Amino acid sequence: MLPEAGPLRYSEHFEKDGEALYDRAVGMGLEGIVAKKADAPYKSGRSDLWQKIRADKTGDFVVVGYTAPKGSRGGFGALHLGGYADGKLVYAGRAGSGFTGRMLKDVGDQLLALETPRPPFEGPVPAEKESHWVKPELVAEVRYKEVTGDSLLRQPVFLRFRDDKKPEECVIRDAGSEMRDADAPLSTTHPASRIPPPEVQFTNLNKVFWPDERYTKGDLIEYYRAVSPWMLRYLADRPLVLTRFPDGINGKSFFQKDAPEYAQAFVRTVTIWSEDSQRELDYFVCDNEASLLYIANMAAILLHVWSSRVGALETPDWCILDLDPKEAPFTDVVTVAQAVQALCDDIGLPTGIKTSGSTGLHVLIPLGRQVTYEQSRTLGGLLARVIAAELPEIATVTRQVQKRAGKVYIDYVQNGHGRLLVAPFSARPLPGAPVSMPLKWSEVTPQLDIKKFTIKTAPTRMKKLEDDPLLAVLELKPDLVHALELLNDRLG
Repeated sequence: MLPEAGPLRYSEHFEKDGEALYDRAVGMGLEGIVAKKADAPYKSGRSDLWQKIRADKTGDFVVVGYTAPKGSRGGFGALHLGGYADGKLVYAGRAGSGFTGRMLKDVGDQLLALETPRPPFEGPVPAEKESHWVKPELVAEVRYKEVTGDSLLRQPVFLRFRDDKKPEECVIRDAGSEMRDADAPLSTTHPASRIPPPEVQFTNLNKVFWPDERYTKGDLIEYYRAVSPWMLRYLADRPLVLTRFPDGINGKSFFQKDAPEYAQAFVRTVTIWSEDSQRELDYFVCDNEASLLYIANMAAILLHVWSSRVGALETPDWCILDLDPKEAPFTDVVTVAQAVQALCDDIGLPTGIKTSGSTGLHVLIPLGRQVTYEQSRTLGGLLARVIAAELPEIATVTRQVQKRAGKVYIDYVQNGHGRLLVAPFSARPLPGAPVSMPLKWSEVTPQLDIKKFTIKTAPTRMKKLEDDPLLAVLELKPDLVHALELLNDRLG
């Protein structure tokens, strides 16, 4: 007989306070939480309507060996790790990322002095070629996703050495379970360790990225350092996608969403299901200057961001209207932008504007994370259609380039889950090294020269302005219901 609850049971859920729930799950040692778009139907299969928000874990492990380095890498390849279960040292996996060149050398010398002919742990020995075993005297703190069914760490990344902890204190609760959490959260300086935390080691600073101007990779890094006080406000807590140009703007480039394991020691990541890739991706999240410089050192000239933040992936901060001229004169772009501002003023919506860094302008309407992406796209579509109807000679919502007839395309389609915006202040891989620059509306005139905003001029401009004219799109929370009512009246 079926229980009184029936064959289907409605799972307990939480409609708000997701961050508090996540923190509680982490505190309880759980894997994380699962979130679903509230108004979406329940369907079988994987979908971006569901999000698994995993909790990264940290633990202290005994160094029991190391692998030989490959290629040009010095010191060692990866550290073999272990922990104590029922008084016996057992194998727990290996960590091969999170080390600087200096660490590889310094730690490599220590490991050589501790070498022993046999594994110091009991149980199965990993079938890793060129493994070397050491006396169990060093303790390493690592970050990892979870422990597999084979009692091995998944995606471990080295964080620091623990000189303040004895190897015997690295205890596994029970066989097949996880390591006890580290005694204290990771600090910035790690005073307990003789070995400093990972530092960005810049490479190939003299490589020319913009041939005509002779601007180098070093110039790109210094640009991002200079604008970081303003740029990081738009990058922080937001999934980031890179376009990398290892040989400069005239060389081959590639788009990168999924952060490689070695980068995760330097840059925070967030795991998000990708409908396009049909798998989970570890997106970069750039929260500080060091992360931004590390990304710049990866030859990432162009940076794109999501419109939403990690803690609220389905509720964007802004609605985008991308004014794309293609063959239209830039003066028409200015006219369309001014019309968008006037319309939004009439219905009580604030607006911000920036150059795309290429040929167009981006108008951003703050949403205050009050609506979904679908609702944001609906709002953008309504605004775009009103403007296209008011300016039929110069504006269009037709996506096909060949059918635009030389008009400015008002693109609102970028308002969607996983859709991207060129980050404010991002450099562009174009001659002259232009950047996507926030503007004051008073600057948006037919005389506006968007090419003058470059990696060389932008820092000086921002120091003179002091206040970022676009910043309000991150802070304002307009009355969207009232605005839509007025817009509906406008549509007749």
